[in-house]
Amino acid sequence: MSISAPLAGLTVVAARRALATRFKASGIETPELDARLLIGAALGLDHTGLAVHATRLITDNEASTIASFAERRLSHEPVARILGHKEFWGLDLRLSEATLVPRPDTETIVAAALEIIRNDPIMAAKALRIADIGTGSGAVLLALLSELPAAKGIGTDLSEDALETARLNATQLDLTERVSFVRCDYASALSGPFDLIVSNPPYIRSADIAALDRDVRDYDPRLALDGGADGLDAYRTITPQAAALLAPGGLLVFEVGHDQSADVSTLMRLAGLTLSHPPKADFGGIHRAVMGRKAAI
Repeated sequence: MSISAPLAGLTVVAARRALATRFKASGIETPELDARLLIGAALGLDHTGLAVHATRLITDNEASTIASFAERRLSHEPVARILGHKEFWGLDLRLSEATLVPRPDTETIVAAALEIIRNDPIMAAKALRIADIGTGSGAVLLALLSELPAAKGIGTDLSEDALETARLNATQLDLTERVSFVRCDYASALSGPFDLIVSNPPYIRSADIAALDRDVRDYDPRLALDGGADGLDAYRTITPQAAALLAPGGLLVFEVGHDQSADVSTLMRLAGLTLSHPPKADFGGIHRAVMGRKAAI
């Protein structure tokens, strides 16, 4: 029997409970949340709307749409990919097959960069020029631009499909006048100087990809995950590029994996950058953001 048949004719709240039960039985980690988001999307209702319309009945067509979403989620396709968008730093961002799903951990590098900028009188007073290396959906760059109204930025990616997604997000957020995107390998097509360079590069060890959660392994682009044998290949390339592109006093902020902050810090030192701030931890206590600065003149 299809999922849609049992849902048709149920109330909204009963359908949510039934779907959450099915998800929980299949090992989905956040069954109640996922059921709420998918049913809300199928019915065109936000959280408040679901509560207001809790007792109305699910139609056959709505049940069919919910069932389609549910089957995809039961195959471990992330909810954000099913819906085609994801919130990051309070911004609603479109996704595509060529982009990572932005994760809360990545907000750590946005927070780290903003904290340093706002506590530095020179940087805080400048119209900053920002580069985002491996921009994907544009999440990090667009979040920074949303907080720094005088700043301008450029994002790079090897995937033209990812760049098209980033451009759509910039348009949706009315940031096109302050941002541009270019296809290249990391920072190879850029010319400085930049006041801030940020990057969330691929950092998963090649041998570890097979053991990742199915939500990530089967749906995130491998190009954005695979960091080589030790997970550090991208950092070895980007760090010296960034050091050359930074203006005096400029800042480089990397997202790193759970055990990589020391190695990436060493790469920054070897490139002539100063580690003037300790790594910033994410909400799980993992050192997620590593910062290095170029010497001021």
